[in-house]
Amino acid sequence: MSTNSSPPTVHLPRDEELVLKVIPMPADTNGNGDIFGGWVMAQVDLAGSVLPARYTQGRMATVAVNEFVFKQPVRVGDILSFFSKVTRIGRTSITVQVEVYAERFRSQGQYVKVTQASLTYVAIDDNGQPREIPKAVER
Repeated sequence: MSTNSSPPTVHLPRDEELVLKVIPMPADTNGNGDIFGGWVMAQVDLAGSVLPARYTQGRMATVAVNEFVFKQPVRVGDILSFFSKVTRIGRTSITVQVEVYAERFRSQGQYVKVTQASLTYVAIDDNGQPREIPKAVER
């Protein structure tokens, strides 16, 4: 992929919920001056946990990162919007898709998809053992 051409501007998803917005700061950069991938991964994990928390109604843990794709670099000052949707609900686990879009500092209102991921969370009891997800009304 050429770094000289700018990626096309995309529209934000309408079938996913906005679960987090954050602005990365200079302390979050790697040696190249872009935002460190581990920082992005941590934010995706936080964003990914929002929807499953509605179903698990208690403790849960991340058990798998099924997919994680960095599509474009994240820069200091970008406004990141994290969108999520539940893709699977099992007996003890929930899988979600998270998509991250950046509004570049100098081009507000234009979005670029920077990351996409799929994560699985499992409901756990007080001893850290898997437990069934309560049968609740979908919200």
